Amino acid sequence: MMSMDTDEGKTVMCLLTDPEGTHLGSAMYIPQNAGPLQLTQLVNRFLDNEEMLPYSFYVSDEELLVPVGTYLEKNKVSVEKVLTIVYQQQAVFRIRPVNRCSQTIAGHAEAVLCVSFSPDGKQLASGSGDTTVRLWDLYTETPLFTCKGHKNWVLTVAWSPDGKHLVSGSKSGEICCWNPKKGELEGSPLTGHKKWITGISWEPVHLSSPCRRFVTSSKDGDARIWDITLKKSIICLSGHTLAVTCVKWGGDGIIYTGSQDCTIKMWETTQGKLIRELKGHGHWINSLALSTEYVLRTGAFDHTGRQYPPNEEKQKALERYNQTKGDSPERLVSGSDDFTMFLWEPSVSKQPKKRLTGHQQLVNHVYFSPDGKWIASASFDKSVRLWNGITGQFVTTFRGHVGPVYQVSWSADSRLLLSGSKDSTLKIWEIRTKKLKQDLPGHADEVFAVDWSPDGEKVVSGGKDRVLKLWKG
Repeated sequence: MMSMDTDEGKTVMCLLTDPEGTHLGSAMYIPQNAGPLQLTQLVNRFLDNEEMLPYSFYVSDEELLVPVGTYLEKNKVSVEKVLTIVYQQQAVFRIRPVNRCSQTIAGHAEAVLCVSFSPDGKQLASGSGDTTVRLWDLYTETPLFTCKGHKNWVLTVAWSPDGKHLVSGSKSGEICCWNPKKGELEGSPLTGHKKWITGISWEPVHLSSPCRRFVTSSKDGDARIWDITLKKSIICLSGHTLAVTCVKWGGDGIIYTGSQDCTIKMWETTQGKLIRELKGHGHWINSLALSTEYVLRTGAFDHTGRQYPPNEEKQKALERYNQTKGDSPERLVSGSDDFTMFLWEPSVSKQPKKRLTGHQQLVNHVYFSPDGKWIASASFDKSVRLWNGITGQFVTTFRGHVGPVYQVSWSADSRLLLSGSKDSTLKIWEIRTKKLKQDLPGHADEVFAVDWSPDGEKVVSGGKDRVLKLWKG
């Protein structure tokens, strides 16, 4: 047993654990006047960290911001009991909160339906009801290319994690592949789906580099795997009895599809065989998210924007993936029309880890923080809820929107959360204080789509008023 020296002599027996519940050594006596700074020094010493890393500390899911003794007094906790303190590593870098609109860019002739920054944060794509995809120059904040090829509304866009391709899906079911450096169509539009495209997800770069394969989900009840080099659908994933509403290509190489038939199906990707079904929802599944999504989206690119030669990309992406995933299995969260969410560890069990209840209306969008420690959910009940990304425990409700919340996005350091709503505003919420950090009005109508650039520099929003707004710190 170990103790820290103290002038005051008053100590309390504490047990430090990581978010997964693994103990850091055995229980030890800690001076009651020790706060987050002293605990940070202790954890760094215990873990033999070469450099001092930042940590935050939680007792019973509440962040410890005062000395241990003050916490015990305030919460009337007995000094005789062992106090369990959870330590959680923070991002070493810090993202500035955005607080002003740096540019309003007109160009689309109809509503902006989807927006997405490239993995390195240097380019931006948007899809619109005017049937075009547009690429924007982020340095000059002006339109770069107008990409024409779709015959109907562009519902979804997705960058390959190596940044070399952009794929878009439309309301009539065709897929377009674009060269983002030139704004040109790579071959003819890809056909196969009979109804509109609901989602696109790329095979992670740590599994295959350069990026070639991506998967699409459709209202027609199928998901399809495509090869961008062969320019065709190579596998059709059939089995859902109703529309497939969302799709994710996981870091273990498994594809997850969520459907209006209330099931989530897991597929292997060499032959398209069904591996497992996840059941539990009582209504349509609207949204799926993976705990590793941020690193899957960004591949070898981190917040510094450093470029790696093609032969090193796969290895760098694998390192980033393993670092985020740690020793625990990849987690999946699903959001549904039944007002609930489920947290799953699909590689471990087909039973959910936890059912997340509390929303009073359908759950429209779910999203893990980049470090996988939090889950945010957007609902038609006008609220955004925050959950513990490991246990699924409810943390807080962010209230402030006066209309349904359509989409959320995270800052790269997992400290700030962005939401866009039917009420025409964006809002930025601070995770540490659990309060509204910034209110961003400016759009003239509903905000359908938001994204925070992976390098943390910019936020983009688009919606019914046809303009894109770029926001900065």
